[in-house]
Amino acid sequence: MLTLNFILADGVTIQLGGHIWTFGLNFLMYLLVAAIVGLIAESIVGWRLPFGFIGAIIATLIGVWLLTSVIVITGIGDIKVFGVPLLRALIGAIILVAVWHLLTYRAWHPRRR
Repeated sequence: MLTLNFILADGVTIQLGGHIWTFGLNFLMYLLVAAIVGLIAESIVGWRLPFGFIGAIIATLIGVWLLTSVIVITGIGDIKVFGVPLLRALIGAIILVAVWHLLTYRAWHPRRR
């Protein structure tokens, strides 16, 4: 456990020009949970998003935002893992993957006569 604290002590710090960005362990774990939930949503719908792993993370983050800030559903007991509400994230990501499937299905499968 002591070596894990040395490895993951402060997270990641990126310096670009005069800007310094620091991503702590909690943010990195939030992204990891979002990636897993996004990949589960893609497998449930059966359609892949563009950009693969990154697209799954983006869909989950937008889904979390939609179902926690825009469309607030009360009465759902939600489990939070590293700050990510799992059920709302999964529902939001499934909705986004399904909408993406409906919008792009014709482009990939043209109409047959």
